[in-house]
Amino acid sequence: MKPNKRTYAALPLSFALALAACGDGDKAAHPPVEEKGATDAKRVEGTIVMSAEQIGLAGIQIGHPMIGGSGTFELPATIDTDPQGMQVVSAAIGGRVVSLTRNLGQSVGQGQAIAVIESREAASLNAEIEAARARLSLAKSNLDREQRLFAQKVSPEQDLIAARTAATEARIALRLAQQQVSAAGTGGGALNRIAILSPISGQIIARSVVLGQTVTADAELFRVANLSSVSLSLNVLPQDAGHVHPGNPVTVKAAGRETTARVTFVSPALDTATRLVPVIAMLDNRAGQWRVGEPVTASIALSSSGDGDNGDGAVKVPTTAVQTDEGRTVIFVRTQTGFKAVPVILGDSAGDMVIVKSGLKGTEKIATVNSFTLKAELGKSEAVED
Repeated sequence: MKPNKRTYAALPLSFALALAACGDGDKAAHPPVEEKGATDAKRVEGTIVMSAEQIGLAGIQIGHPMIGGSGTFELPATIDTDPQGMQVVSAAIGGRVVSLTRNLGQSVGQGQAIAVIESREAASLNAEIEAARARLSLAKSNLDREQRLFAQKVSPEQDLIAARTAATEARIALRLAQQQVSAAGTGGGALNRIAILSPISGQIIARSVVLGQTVTADAELFRVANLSSVSLSLNVLPQDAGHVHPGNPVTVKAAGRETTARVTFVSPALDTATRLVPVIAMLDNRAGQWRVGEPVTASIALSSSGDGDNGDGAVKVPTTAVQTDEGRTVIFVRTQTGFKAVPVILGDSAGDMVIVKSGLKGTEKIATVNSFTLKAELGKSEAVED
């Protein structure tokens, strides 16, 4: 009997179905493994995925690097008087103060009397002037008489020479007496009084005496300052002082006011107390908007370091934008999906700015504030990869 062809044909189909069933069971027991990195963009080296909302919640601020220019840094400063425009007015002689013509804040002209001192020394000085005047007047009269007698050939030439000498000596004595009084002040309206004069025009910024007070010689009475020009006193770190030179512009800001000053002095020595470098800048105050002792904020424009790091094409970023990751110095550059840590090489720093020698073009957007949060996120991503 011959075998049934249909029976033989059915066997392979049944076997195939059984194999298919076994294969499906294998897949169910061992599901396919999802390829690593197929959907997780954080796995890309040095890249952090963050939405604009997440960036805002993290307090991350974004800005552009600064290209060219000299760079600036801000620091606190104080308005002070111009050292060359302030004078201390002292009593040249001791005595009692009988008049004060100016009070604090009032204006005074050069050579105007601001106080009168009464004393026996003043009387002696004034009396010496009066005596010298009288001697000079007598010497002049005697000289005139001798000149007439000599012209009439009545008096010898020797008497004329003696009269000339006496008149010259009297004139010198009067000048000396006047200079002694001038050194103390000037006439105070009475023989025993000396008026104290202001040596410069300005304002009274300090007064150390009251009416009726007895003062000694050289005691300070007033301070007069010409406030049309004031100085700006500030202190910079020794590493920043090399970028500050006389002539550098300084922007001064305080309470809604702003003006520009110029650096006039950079100390060659550190302050012994603060270990900082004193710097003085001068600013115009003819409008009277700046007060002595007022705290302000100064932004100093820095000079080139001379080695190419701080030239016109230099790229500068805030120091808050710089982070360190696995021994590399990086700056976080904004991308379409978040940030990427870009390795950089840094140059000189000045205040809160630092030169980027390489790694940035200057056209990028970078994280400038709270970039340390990105460093933390980068560390988490690297830990997941490991």
